[in-house]
Amino acid sequence: MRGNQLAFGSFGIKSLETHWITARQIEAARVAMTRYMQREGQSWIRIFPDKPITKKPADVRMGKGKGDPVGYVFPITPGRIIFEIEGVSYEIAKEALRLASQKLPVTTKFVVRRDYDKNA
Repeated sequence: MRGNQLAFGSFGIKSLETHWITARQIEAARVAMTRYMQREGQSWIRIFPDKPITKKPADVRMGKGKGDPVGYVFPITPGRIIFEIEGVSYEIAKEALRLASQKLPVTTKFVVRRDYDKNA
């Protein structure tokens, strides 16, 4: 499965369930994470919302074609890395990613790179 291991940073959050994550939710999580980090370090968003979602207006009868696009989502699966960060301490990274995960509709798990030394 692609995207299930840390590739860029030392810390990340991993999805534990299946859901659609909207572009707005990704942006809200990114803003919460970078604000807590006070723009230190570097962050990566490992998902991109490229699936269009359509919706028909209210009070429209059945038929008459497909509705207009209202937004974009990313269909997330368990084990997928959502965000990664690097260049901050363990405590700051854990709290920043906790704040980011609160903005997402999925339960997540904080993951650390295997060769990361917490005391260094």
